[in-house]
Amino acid sequence: MRKGLNSKATSGKLAITSVALQDHIARNLQLQNLSLCDPVKTRWCRRAATETHCKRNHGTVTQKGPQQHDGEEKEYVLDPAAPPLTLAQKLGLVQSPARKLTVDEWSQVKSRSIHEGDSKQPCVICREEFRLQTQVLLSCSHVFHRACLQAFERFSGRKCCPMCRKEQYETRVIHDGARLFKERCAIRIQACWRGYVVRKWYGHMKKTVPPKDKQLRRKFFETKVIQRDTQDCPICLTALCSARLEPEAGRTLAQHHSNRRTVLLSCSHLFHQPCLEAFEAFCVEGRPTCPLCRSPYHKILV
Repeated sequence: MRKGLNSKATSGKLAITSVALQDHIARNLQLQNLSLCDPVKTRWCRRAATETHCKRNHGTVTQKGPQQHDGEEKEYVLDPAAPPLTLAQKLGLVQSPARKLTVDEWSQVKSRSIHEGDSKQPCVICREEFRLQTQVLLSCSHVFHRACLQAFERFSGRKCCPMCRKEQYETRVIHDGARLFKERCAIRIQACWRGYVVRKWYGHMKKTVPPKDKQLRRKFFETKVIQRDTQDCPICLTALCSARLEPEAGRTLAQHHSNRRTVLLSCSHLFHQPCLEAFEAFCVEGRPTCPLCRSPYHKILV
């Protein structure tokens, strides 16, 4: 009797174990929905069931496109929800899948990635900057291009991190690389604009403000005088210097006006010295200004 009972219990355990393993293998190989009578209908039903399961468990979390939340791109997990445990996993015959990361755990993973500066460095696979391309963060805190990671998984034939070789990782779409790239672009645009404004201001100041060095100051005013091409005194309207002969006196006008020396003002205007002194004598204001541009000046004999 005992032998019969033991044999029946053993056979029952073996039956349960075999059924559990068979169900687990069938689910892993996605054979539970196969139907030889109508394979087209079976594929359509399986696809509809998968979409319903994803929508029920994730909502918009499993979408492939970028999401925006209050004007900012939102991060989302790419991996679908874990399927329910099989009988073999519940009985401990097969190892259960790893638990999905929570929001707090993802925050810790991202903090570790930011501390290591992975988003500031180029992608390890293609060795190019992330820029505005889609970027994924793995549960092991390594960052790659989404297209590069998909290509690596397709050609390697398994799901393992290219850096640390961790298998069965989770992926999350992030936008740190795009945000850093936008910040660098904004800084470059601001630097170009500020450089343009400073160069324009310096060029205007170099043309209008005389330098303090005597030689540079003299050269500055000589350049101004050459640019103006002044030949007559604006006050008396006679030539500042002339070598024409005066027929009646038989001598040059320069000899006749030998005491009329030329005065250069700090505003780059030229006058006869007696004309400017007469103007200053008749000036009513406390400090005389230039007869042409009405600006305060300093004068020097040339």
